[in-house]
Amino acid sequence: MTLHLENPAAASSAQTTTAPAPARRRPSARTGLWLTALPLVLVLGWALFPGLFTTADPIAGVGAEKFLAPSAEHWFGTDHLGRDIYARVVHGTSQTLLTAGLAVLIGLIAGTVIGLVAATAGRVADAATMRLVDVLLAVPGFLISLIVVTAFEPGPISLGVGVGIASIASFARVVRSEVLRVRNLDFVEAAFLSGGTYRSVVLRHILPNATGPVLSLLAVDLGAAILAISGLGFLGFGAPPPTPEWGLLISEGRQYLGSAWWMTSLPGLIIVAAVVLLAAFGRQLLKIFRF
Repeated sequence: MTLHLENPAAASSAQTTTAPAPARRRPSARTGLWLTALPLVLVLGWALFPGLFTTADPIAGVGAEKFLAPSAEHWFGTDHLGRDIYARVVHGTSQTLLTAGLAVLIGLIAGTVIGLVAATAGRVADAATMRLVDVLLAVPGFLISLIVVTAFEPGPISLGVGVGIASIASFARVVRSEVLRVRNLDFVEAAFLSGGTYRSVVLRHILPNATGPVLSLLAVDLGAAILAISGLGFLGFGAPPPTPEWGLLISEGRQYLGSAWWMTSLPGLIIVAAVVLLAAFGRQLLKIFRF
């Protein structure tokens, strides 16, 4: 005999008179999600297929085209070596996103494991893991990233690892909170009582119902990782020149702020737009999963 488990919270909410309200809000939430997702799809296209968006060489410059202002031919202008800045922004997207993706992946995997152990392995494990999280939270994330990068050879890998270690604490706290919330629901208790093993209940019932806020944090943390990586790239810890990278582009243009403002302003606007869009995308995801 197979016991069919159903989330009682979802069942009870379906029987109340307030159920139609979330249904009316859902289309607007999905509209907001798409409005934030479409520009991010463009940024993802820059990372995956840069040749579709620009034909200019991001490395080689034209000596006669130094310090050209933004125009129809050069959307973001040119730099001190005659290189097209828009092409360097587009081609630098993959470098920045790959490093940020590595950082988020490290934070997600390690944070999920720590949060899951803290929420399900008993009070001793909870106390031990949360003290580790408190230690990570006590140190500024940018400082952790800087320590890791300077301890090893500067580059995209060490940069991604350093930023990823700094993001473990936030993922661990969110996963722990959500797992504790789901763990106390009736359908999880019923799964244990019906003979479910720890592994099966966690994988089939607890984790799938705790992913909503984690996915929202994933988007927000990706934006924070881009910001941290760009900052460290500005300081010279990212990809070495002439490899295009968003933080490096701003660093190269800081000497020419008075005569070529576009060298720093336009790549900086792209970074700000990407971070803001990812934060808004995470917020829209959270709204949808809350319905």
